[in-house]
Amino acid sequence: MTTIILLFCSNVFMTFAWYGHLKYGQAWPLWQAILVSWLIASVEYCLAVPANRLGYVTFSGFQLKIIQEAITLTVFMVFAITFLKERMAWNYALSFVLLIAAAIVAFAFKPGAGIG
Repeated sequence: MTTIILLFCSNVFMTFAWYGHLKYGQAWPLWQAILVSWLIASVEYCLAVPANRLGYVTFSGFQLKIIQEAITLTVFMVFAITFLKERMAWNYALSFVLLIAAAIVAFAFKPGAGIG
């Protein structure tokens, strides 16, 4: 559970680092947007690295990445609707559902010997 919480928190910071400047930073020079984004992203790294280290005890690398992507999409969906004030279109919603279905498939079956 610690891994999930840390990944969730890291994704909140990363979403603001990558997309927060789109709302308020359009007047900023690009270098300033990059600098502010890197400062925010440094907090994300301080949360994501321990999340992955702790999580690797329980999850495989593939599973950690799939968890992280599912959390990223969830955080971004809330961010886009509440912060950027964008509308959720049916095709975006369907895309999210299909990606969550992919995450379910990744965890529903025991890993085999691998490909190749």
